[in-house]
Amino acid sequence: MKQFVFIFLLLLPFSLFARIEPPFWWAGMEEPELQLMVNIPEINKYNVSIIGEGIEFMGAYKTNNPNYYFISLNISGAKPQTFYLNFDFGYEGFSILYELKERAPDSKNRKGFTSSDIMYLITPDRFANGDTTNDNVDGYADKLNRMYDYGRHGGDIKGISDRLDYIQKMGFTAIWLSPLLENNMPNYSYHGYAITDFYKVDPRFGTNEEYILLVEEAKKRGIKVVMDQILNHCGSSHWWITDLPDKEWLNQPGNHQITNHRHSISQDPYASQVDKKRFKEGWFVDDMPDLNLANYYVYKYLTQNSIWWIEYSDISGIRMDTYPYSDVESLDYWSCAIMNEYPNFNIVGEEWSINPIITSYWQQGSKLGNFHSCLPAVMDFPLQSAISNGLANNNLNIVYEMLGNDVVYRNTQNLVIFGDNHDMDRIFRQVNGDYASFKMAMAMLYTLRGIPQIYYGSELLFTNEKGGDHGQIRQEFSGGWNDHTQDAVSQKGLTQQQKEAQQLLMDLAALRTRNKCIATGKMLHFIPEDNVYVYFRFSQENDAVVMVVINLSAKKVKLDLSNYNEVIKDCISLKPYTKKEFDKKPPYLHIPQNEFMIYELH
Repeated sequence: MKQFVFIFLLLLPFSLFARIEPPFWWAGMEEPELQLMVNIPEINKYNVSIIGEGIEFMGAYKTNNPNYYFISLNISGAKPQTFYLNFDFGYEGFSILYELKERAPDSKNRKGFTSSDIMYLITPDRFANGDTTNDNVDGYADKLNRMYDYGRHGGDIKGISDRLDYIQKMGFTAIWLSPLLENNMPNYSYHGYAITDFYKVDPRFGTNEEYILLVEEAKKRGIKVVMDQILNHCGSSHWWITDLPDKEWLNQPGNHQITNHRHSISQDPYASQVDKKRFKEGWFVDDMPDLNLANYYVYKYLTQNSIWWIEYSDISGIRMDTYPYSDVESLDYWSCAIMNEYPNFNIVGEEWSINPIITSYWQQGSKLGNFHSCLPAVMDFPLQSAISNGLANNNLNIVYEMLGNDVVYRNTQNLVIFGDNHDMDRIFRQVNGDYASFKMAMAMLYTLRGIPQIYYGSELLFTNEKGGDHGQIRQEFSGGWNDHTQDAVSQKGLTQQQKEAQQLLMDLAALRTRNKCIATGKMLHFIPEDNVYVYFRFSQENDAVVMVVINLSAKKVKLDLSNYNEVIKDCISLKPYTKKEFDKKPPYLHIPQNEFMIYELH
């Protein structure tokens, strides 16, 4: 009788009522332990066993919710195969098949984004609507509403794929996409940061398969894809919220507080425990429940999810949202697990602070923390603030002084530098709509140390009328919808200044690609005088030197090159970066007012 029940239940369509995550895995991974979360009604009354070759059953762990099991397997000796998870309770029982796939060749050694890349940040819902059939999807309440700044506008994966040639032409070699995973929330879900299924692309963006194809097509054009992920929280409509895997799955599940958002808490030697607890355990906002990464099963689940997407979709990097809000020890485990699995990968963490002591605290090798971080890169909010304020307030000493704080970082080349992003006013607004200042901002982003990140539409001088209005900041990309009067790709309807801005970014990208010393070389700068800032990027390996002059003054200046012999005394020729031919190095350079100039020297 028992054998008959096993056979009968094995044939049932378990996908109708069973959920196993990760949905599959790979043999040959560095981490020997695989944790499976099994969600089936009353599952933990069953005993668990496995039938598989080279797979060690380490245990099945019950939580305080009878509908979940966490099964631990040692797969260090396993080859690719499909094996059985067996569940039995008295004379009842059933089996579920689980697959260990074969890894792609040399997967471990995949290359992440580096300082040689130029990153393009895209908010997918606002970039381009390539497939109108997925604008509204049954079962998803947040419907298309282009008349509302905070509604869904219909941008999708197809729209991004259709514009890969444009992205390549602009010189971008990496794209960071705001989260594409399912956000099945009642409203205001277009941004992607309230995930309701960590293993599924939101159908209003496309499918998992379309995402994989996007990564493939991007790589054909030399473009890496960086995935935006979130460890700290999920959406309040996540499928597990009404039936939590464990009563400690969330922080403050019954009566939550909002976090105090005090980023200095982790470094503050005088911080109270109550303030620390509220920062780490408070919810980011009311509709984003805070995940308890101090719970082993939570951080193991999220770590495996990150690795699953790397292996499954072949991405080249992760941007981790709200990085410091999570449990420090769990962040160590997460970052080190990924970098142990993929030593050449890259991850950038978001630490929104304009204090370089606070941002540098999280980077791998920091001497400021008493923990073992494996996070390679951080977002350089301090430099963003310095560039914005320096240009807006006509004071380049702000930039100079901020760069002088680089002593606190262990790897300045692995800082992501930017003028704006999806959470702040457009850079053109920040510099008061002054085109000359915008050009200087772009020149600095493309030539200073670190990895430049440009927000989509910056090449078209996008701005936002209302300060801090996220709906306007994340406006529709020109030409991404059929009713637009402007098109970035064809340049239809663009003003002459917008065309010049596009060309400026292409020229700067060509310079950075052509002259590797900008991406990998050393930097030396001189104290700004009369609001003229001069700095150099140089490499002793190939005698390459790039000179950048930012003249924020209202007068034309004459620079005596002998003042910079510390760097260029052995150089004999010079050319502006947009020219083809080198000329004999002159004794003086004439720099127009409110203008930047870049020279290549040999």
